[in-house]
Amino acid sequence: MSSRIPLLTVAVSFFLLAGVLVWIATQERGRPSPEPRATAQASDAPGTSDERPAGSAPDEPASTTSAGPTADDGSQPFTPPPRDALPDDEFGAMVRKGEQVFTNTQEHAGQFVGNDLQCANCHLDAGRLADSAPLWAAWGEYPAFRGKNKHVNDFAERIQGCFRYSMNGTPPPRGHDVLLALQAYSYWLASGAPVGESLPGRGYPELDEPEQSPSYARGQDVFESHCALCHGDDGQGQRAADGEIAFPPLWGLRSYNWGAGMHRVNTAAAFIKANMPLGATTLSDQQAWDVARFINSHERPQDPRFTGSVEETAERFHGQYSTYGQTVDGRRLGANAPPAGTAPASPSP
Repeated sequence: MSSRIPLLTVAVSFFLLAGVLVWIATQERGRPSPEPRATAQASDAPGTSDERPAGSAPDEPASTTSAGPTADDGSQPFTPPPRDALPDDEFGAMVRKGEQVFTNTQEHAGQFVGNDLQCANCHLDAGRLADSAPLWAAWGEYPAFRGKNKHVNDFAERIQGCFRYSMNGTPPPRGHDVLLALQAYSYWLASGAPVGESLPGRGYPELDEPEQSPSYARGQDVFESHCALCHGDDGQGQRAADGEIAFPPLWGLRSYNWGAGMHRVNTAAAFIKANMPLGATTLSDQQAWDVARFINSHERPQDPRFTGSVEETAERFHGQYSTYGQTVDGRRLGANAPPAGTAPASPSP
């Protein structure tokens, strides 16, 4: 009899436990289902790409790995499609026109240009070369807010700014073939590139602050020994035998104006360090800073935003890396600048 008691106890306990489990399951089925938890993939969730302001970065990366190569790990920049990959149709014709405008701006968009520069002077290899502000890296970054004009710019407006400042000219209006062709060319170069990312090779590589303050005198030495052969002793560039501009002027009436990004010493130094002398980038960081200071310590066309006062214009639009408004060799830079967009016609060859 005593051997039966434990067995009976176990059986009773089992049936009691089963009853409790059945009762709990019944109660759970009677409750309303909880709301599903919002996920980062939800299309209407705050902070997704649909609601993020144009040109801004997400608050946090979606993962700890980059979606593309980074400059720090030695990965190669994006490679644009080869020229022979252009389609032989209406779109391909517009892209080809964009390349022509870009490489020979004087001939194909001369009505909008007020100096002797081509787009390809600052964006080497027809806008293809990494670390030379390539078009394929710029296309996917717009629309974006620009501090220069304090509002969100689309890519067309960004190109118009190049004509106004770097080309010291008049921007082509929206819908004009010149503007459409440049956009088509940029779009095609960026075929397959990620959108909304800062790609390796974009812009010019930023330089660390120099050990010594940039020097006009040292910069003059660098210019004479490394730059004058191509750009001329007077910095006014050189033309080929057929009259075409072979090397652009670096200051003076036929160069970029005081509103162009290249007039900033840090921007010019970064471009020079990464790309000059052409085909033999041998300058040290200090030399790049010095020669950029020398080049941008010469007069050039006025800033299109000129208020009528050099002092006010310098305060409103020019920062620490600008020489605008400074006195060099007894000359106040900007005080005798010709009005923007009014440079005389290029001399005949």
